[in-house]
Parts: sequence; C-alpha cells; structure tokens
Amino acid sequence: MKKTFELTHPKIKLARRVDAVKHEIKKYIKRERNKKLPTGADYWDFDCQFGNTEAEAKPVHLSQINKLIDQTQVENLTSFYVEILAKPAARQSRIEQDDDFDHDDDFDMDDED
Repeated sequence: MKKTFELTHPKIKLARRVDAVKHEIKKYIKRERNKKLPTGADYWDFDCQFGNTEAEAKPVHLSQINKLIDQTQVENLTSFYVEILAKPAARQSRIEQDDDFDHDDDFDMDDED
C-alpha cells in the first residue's frame, strides 16, 4: 500500500475521517497477514514509511503508524503519506540471539555463600 490520504472532506468531520483511514490500514494489514507464506518464512514483516508527502516519508515501525496519524490530527495537517509493504520473514532462534550477547558475567553461579 502506497497512498496519500486526504483528511479534508466537505461532509465528513476530521475525527471520523482519521478513524476511517486507520480502519483502512488495519484492513490492509490483516489481508496481507492472511496470505499464504512462502516456504522458509514464519511470518509477514512490514516495511513502513510515513510522512507529510511521499518525498518526506521516513521509515517507521508498524506499531507507530496509528500514533503518527493521531499526530497529524493534532498538527491540523490536511494529508499524509503512508507506505506499507509486506515481506516474508523468518524468526531467529534463541541460540542465535544469545550469541550476540557477551557472556562475561560479574557473578559466579557456583559460589553460594
């Protein structure tokens, strides 16, 4: 989804229009997550960008989009750009994640006083 949303409408109030935009984004994400995953993938990940215009869009996390939409309402902006692209992803195992940390602990488990 690459879309510029207009918040101004002659008959619809701003708050109602913002709710409609959030609902449309939520529907898109749900539709993408329900698609069949390719082999080797565990879940759908999303690359997201948000900005006042397409040129000003910056990468954001999916969970921040609703907050940013609310922020546009506070700033009285008339439109904003959202880009959400689904991509298949695989989860990393716990062992791979633990290898990233330094295992030098300040305490010893064997010394019990």
